[in-house]
Amino acid sequence: MNSESTPKIVSGSNFALSPVLKTRLELQAMREAGRVVAFAVRKAFDALEQGITTREMDSIAREAIESEGAKPGFLGLYGFPATACISINEEIVHGIPGDRIVRSGDLVTLDCGALVDGYNSDYAMTKVVGDSTREKDDLIDTTRESLEAGINAARHGNRIGDISNAIETYVVPRSYELVREYVGHGIGKRLHEPPQVPNLGKSGQGLELQVGLVLAIEPMVNVGGWQTRTLDDEWTVVTADGSLSCHFEHTVAITEDGPLVLTVE
Repeated sequence: MNSESTPKIVSGSNFALSPVLKTRLELQAMREAGRVVAFAVRKAFDALEQGITTREMDSIAREAIESEGAKPGFLGLYGFPATACISINEEIVHGIPGDRIVRSGDLVTLDCGALVDGYNSDYAMTKVVGDSTREKDDLIDTTRESLEAGINAARHGNRIGDISNAIETYVVPRSYELVREYVGHGIGKRLHEPPQVPNLGKSGQGLELQVGLVLAIEPMVNVGGWQTRTLDDEWTVVTADGSLSCHFEHTVAITEDGPLVLTVE
């Protein structure tokens, strides 16, 4: 079946339902889940070097999560066979770890989740292995900074469209394209809860952001066109034109004092 690790835009799905607001105790569990996944991704990237396999990186992430007494959030979800989605170069999301050897110059994205007391976290980042280029560095900077712009708009009283528009207005003038078919999402006891969080949109539109809402905000930025296709493994999503792609993601809580990033150590 097609992957839902990052949901597609789906009309009439459970993403049209009312969002689930979190209590202070629930946010504590989610903050711990966020800490664990940030720790796991850092450990995997600490080991990232030319010659490592994506399976070895996945094993490091799993060991790190379990060493903290948490559970991998992606493993077995919708049938996904690994702890982390590891996507390289033109791969956007949902890459399956395996025997692929990472080479110098590869653009590597690791997307991972952890479960603590039944609550999910979701986190992704991209790095270049070894020698980089100006093109890759600019792509990474733009994607990371667009996420920061989206997070800054995730404030009580704003709307989903304000997040979407902040990301879009940061990325598009820099001559990149944002993936349209896959979106961010609410998160809690389920990895994917309402609402959907597109990376393009108009300010002032969509669901009003309320205190207690938790969102996974995740711009996916392509050097070429926005169109995607899925490989024969029925999981790995790549750019249709073979251009490079980059992905950053944080789990963010809406609080009275502003956005609170949960996926940090």
